[in-house]
Amino acid sequence: MNINWNLIKGIAIVAILIFLYAFSANRNASRVIENPDIKFLEREQDFITRTMVNKLLIQNQDSVTNVRKEQLDLDVLEERLRANEMIQDAEVYLSVNGTLGAKIKQRTPIARIATKDSYYIDSEGKAMPLSSVSAARVPFVEGKVDKKELQNIYVLAKYIAEDDFLKKNVIAIVQNENKTFNLKLRTNDFVVLFGNIKNKEKKVNNLKAFYKKATKDKTLNDYAKVDLKFTNQVVCTKK
Repeated sequence: MNINWNLIKGIAIVAILIFLYAFSANRNASRVIENPDIKFLEREQDFITRTMVNKLLIQNQDSVTNVRKEQLDLDVLEERLRANEMIQDAEVYLSVNGTLGAKIKQRTPIARIATKDSYYIDSEGKAMPLSSVSAARVPFVEGKVDKKELQNIYVLAKYIAEDDFLKKNVIAIVQNENKTFNLKLRTNDFVVLFGNIKNKEKKVNNLKAFYKKATKDKTLNDYAKVDLKFTNQVVCTKK
């Protein structure tokens, strides 16, 4: 009887490879998770801390350190992070060396409602609770505000956040009962009567032109009101 040693060697090698793969996979699954690598994306301020994110990563609010890899469900962790009111998006991943990573994109406040029920409006026009970690440096919104009707405030606040001149100078948006707006500036005590949000680009251009000329003439402090409601002119009221 001839023995096919090559076949036996081949079977033995395959068996060894299967054993090593199974051993490696089991060892990898049993590997202990190290301290998580948490990265915040596109942030100017922190509204949630690394410790808070760390606690969100597991259900019992302990630390993810010493959790076995086989116990983790990355999809569940991502959903848990995204459910937090300070987080806009999250990606959770696990490296082969046992490092749990999370990329966090925080929500971006663009205005703060300064009524009895105080909260932010974020960059998507949604209500966002205040953070216990830090306060956003954004314009306050005062006056008659209905939480169910934030669209016009959002449009104006977003425009302010995206314009360098307005972002630097506007400290407050006042919504009147008739849904028109006034603006308060950082270094000047006159009130800007903005009106509604129609023709906002033209109104802002008029404000910039007035501001430039009045700065040159050193007359900014002479006015009590600057009315932008007429798109073809700026009407000023002196003190």
